[in-house]
Amino acid sequence: MTEISTTGPRLEALATEAVDDRYADLDTRPVLGVLQAMNDAEASVPAAVAGALPHLARLVEATAEALRGGGRLFYVGAGTSGRLGILDASECPPTFHTDPQTVQALIAGGQQAVFAAVEAAEDSADAGVADIRSCSVGPRDVVVGIAASGRTPYVLGAVTAAREAGALTAGVSCNVGSPLGNAVDYPIEVEVGPEVVAGSTRLKAGSATKQILNMISTAVMVRNGKTYGNLMVDVSVTNAKLRDRGERLVMRITGADRDEAARALTEAGDKVKLAAVMLSREVSRPEAEALLEAAEGRLRAVLDRIDGS
Repeated sequence: MTEISTTGPRLEALATEAVDDRYADLDTRPVLGVLQAMNDAEASVPAAVAGALPHLARLVEATAEALRGGGRLFYVGAGTSGRLGILDASECPPTFHTDPQTVQALIAGGQQAVFAAVEAAEDSADAGVADIRSCSVGPRDVVVGIAASGRTPYVLGAVTAAREAGALTAGVSCNVGSPLGNAVDYPIEVEVGPEVVAGSTRLKAGSATKQILNMISTAVMVRNGKTYGNLMVDVSVTNAKLRDRGERLVMRITGADRDEAARALTEAGDKVKLAAVMLSREVSRPEAEALLEAAEGRLRAVLDRIDGS
């Protein structure tokens, strides 16, 4: 295996480790003053993320193509970064009705690290290698390493192993020119600067990471036909709130009334897209399933045929 390099600026030289003197009196401020400082600092995050959008677009295109070919998306991180990966991966099945295997997350220290800090686990590059190999990552997959510092050994080990296995690799970090950025195919580097509480990268760096992961998973799913316009038509109907949402979606798409939408949704096995096709095309469930399959699950492709557009 190729040697894993962590060569880069010394830790104290990283933007994520710097001390912002504007907040030197933070512990003497009233609560409102502390909150204002945090809010002001967070306001800079979207602008920093905006600078990375062209790079992010290329990653999304490549990931969408990989998933269409049966590949998987893996997030890999330690501590806060790992937990943010788990959060994004866990939201994909209920939001987009994806198989739980399609988007996965690995965290240094394993499941126990989700709820309690296992700080030393991030220092093992070999553990990152082992976790990637245990998932049989290969050429159809995409592995996104997440590390605010851009130099976490566990993450570097994981992306190095993934790249050697032929997978596409990306790195999300908050320092420019990081070892992680140099180790992957798609570096996404968003420098948000020093934190309000120096070194606490669960703050601005965490917010930037959350935005980026939201963008990756959502844009990939939009690209792969998991929405109709901006409607969440692949939502999993698993409770009363989601059933109501599903019925309203069918009503909006087809113009049906509530009773018609509810009946169609039930007949469709609680699948919004299927119910919409059944009503719009006036076909049976098997016929609607065939139409969607022929359109690779893209509702617009089926409904546009009605209009001839």
